[in-house]
Amino acid sequence: QVQVVESGGGVVQPGGSLRLSCVISGLPFSILVPGWYRQFPGKERELVASIGTHGATYYHDSVKGRFTVSRDNAKRTLYLHMNSLKLEDTAVYFCNVPYGEDDRGQPAELEYWGQGTQVTVAS
Repeated sequence: QVQVVESGGGVVQPGGSLRLSCVISGLPFSILVPGWYRQFPGKERELVASIGTHGATYYHDSVKGRFTVSRDNAKRTLYLHMNSLKLEDTAVYFCNVPYGEDDRGQPAELEYWGQGTQVTVAS
């Protein structure tokens, strides 16, 4: 059974830092290309950052230089280190895991999501 569990959200002042974690089980972690999305009220989710199997990263322009995505294959965990947080970073953050195979081993376009974790930046 696939499980995607985020943690680490909270309330922080502008300029502060948070680290989000996402533990992924039930899938071969080392071949995954997971990412972090966020959702503002009334808006669609947007991709914030992702990391490939060999460490290649993508960042949304709005977080470049402030956020760092990383992975620990041994711990099956994806991280998002968020520094210099701004009021406009306030959102629900979701861990996203694309996977190309169903439970019968057949090609499929699947996505697994965590439950989301609230990040609030407020003075």
